[in-house]
Amino acid sequence: MISIIKTCFRGIYSCHWNSDNTRQKRSCCWFSFLSFVSILALSWMYVCFIAFNDHTDVNEHVFKKLEKWVDWYMIVMVISAILATYCFLLLVFGLLHFAIREPLNLHWLHKVFLVLGLLTDTIGIAGFSKEWIEEWQTVYMSFQATAPFLHLGALVALTLISWLVFKNYHTSACKVFIMMTFLVVSTAVFLCPLAICSPCITSNLPPKPSLVGHRGAPMLAPENTMMSFRKSMECGVVAFETDVQISKDMKPFLMHDNGEKYLLRTTDVKKKFPGRDNSMHTNFTLQELKMLNAGEWFLRTDPFHSVSSLSEEEKREANNQTVPSLSELLVMAKKHNVSLIFDLKNENNSTGFHNSNSFYTTETIIKSGISPDKIWWLPREYRHNVRNISPGFKQVYNVVDEMNADGGSFLNMKYSSLSTRNISELREKNVSVNLWVVNERWLFSLLWCSGASSVTTNACHIFKNMSKPDWHLEPKKYMGIWISADVISLLLMFGQFLWQRSSLNTSSEKRCHCKRERKLIYLKTMNKKQNKNNDEHI
Repeated sequence: MISIIKTCFRGIYSCHWNSDNTRQKRSCCWFSFLSFVSILALSWMYVCFIAFNDHTDVNEHVFKKLEKWVDWYMIVMVISAILATYCFLLLVFGLLHFAIREPLNLHWLHKVFLVLGLLTDTIGIAGFSKEWIEEWQTVYMSFQATAPFLHLGALVALTLISWLVFKNYHTSACKVFIMMTFLVVSTAVFLCPLAICSPCITSNLPPKPSLVGHRGAPMLAPENTMMSFRKSMECGVVAFETDVQISKDMKPFLMHDNGEKYLLRTTDVKKKFPGRDNSMHTNFTLQELKMLNAGEWFLRTDPFHSVSSLSEEEKREANNQTVPSLSELLVMAKKHNVSLIFDLKNENNSTGFHNSNSFYTTETIIKSGISPDKIWWLPREYRHNVRNISPGFKQVYNVVDEMNADGGSFLNMKYSSLSTRNISELREKNVSVNLWVVNERWLFSLLWCSGASSVTTNACHIFKNMSKPDWHLEPKKYMGIWISADVISLLLMFGQFLWQRSSLNTSSEKRCHCKRERKLIYLKTMNKKQNKNNDEHI
């Protein structure tokens, strides 16, 4: 049975099914290279999974360049997961080779794949750092959510690997180096919770953040359509978040994409108005925009892989959505007592307040009759002009210094722009903090523990059912888990060390006993031969 296992390990790692005791040159160097690439691949996969919260930003960015919708981020994730799994399994087989004292002869095909994997990960990390550098802050934040679990995982890995370390220690001449290295690594793992600072390790859990529907509920319906906002309202959102632009006839309408080809991604402008798909927002009247289908793209591209969860009736409704005006959304918000926050697109192109998007938007809001305190005014251009016309609007800021200078108390910022400590400090000062765009449970849980007032999200249908964060521990309880896990790991490692030493002594005694037996047999044989020779001589 053992020989079969050895054959399998040898075949997978070196592609030699027969026993081959020859040792390749630089085999240890290749094993070190395998270890490095495995760690890099696992780290890159972790980054991809953490950054998945913002994957639609990547897909939309690529769409602007290629004008073709493909879930590029999912492709990157699948490739990174396959690569990380391959490297990790190969590393495990390498360690097992080491444990059963088989030569570490890595096959040339594995070497080629490892080099390709290294290049792939390096290109991915370089591109990530150049085009999406702010996402590294998200990775840093993720450790506040995952660090306690990573610590437990590291303890398990350290305990398992200690068997190999102790086995090598008892049979190696470099005992001091091996033990000192292992002790340093073990100490770092055992004491790393001292450096863990997570807002979810607290005795006082803040209230659950309110939900703001980002372009409505774009996982359940086409973004910035009336169906999308209705779906978000069913999730219990306190506010609609949208994007406002001004049409050729000076009517505010809802559309996120702006500039040239702004209608290309979410409408059938190519079909309805051939040759006009490159036009700016000022080249279409509201009536022409109403002629466009704003839902078919959602069913065709399935940007969140959620279309399969819709009923046939919901799919038909989604397929019939049009570009809504701001007035339509204001009617819904007024009827259901929901607030409204929005970005104004192309505001910098205006030539004065009375010709600006702010003016036409403010005019439309006032005409709707909605309560002024339900408008969270975010655009910074012409803020003071708008305040003079409608002082009841809630002024929302995206820069802390600007808010403080203006005497405001409402921030709207990207979730990674503020540290969890900053969020807690602002809440203590009675500053409302809305963070965008939060789509993953781990991130929502972390911001909940930090004290965020509200979050803008695509996933309101998921967060509405959360009655508590994914995890939350009191400091004393966490300390108990930490100490218990460290003690159990220490005892297991100490037991393995003694067992390895005992096994080595037993093996040594058996070898000595076998030597003595062989020597006695040899002496008896020699005595018999000597006696026989003597008899023959006589």
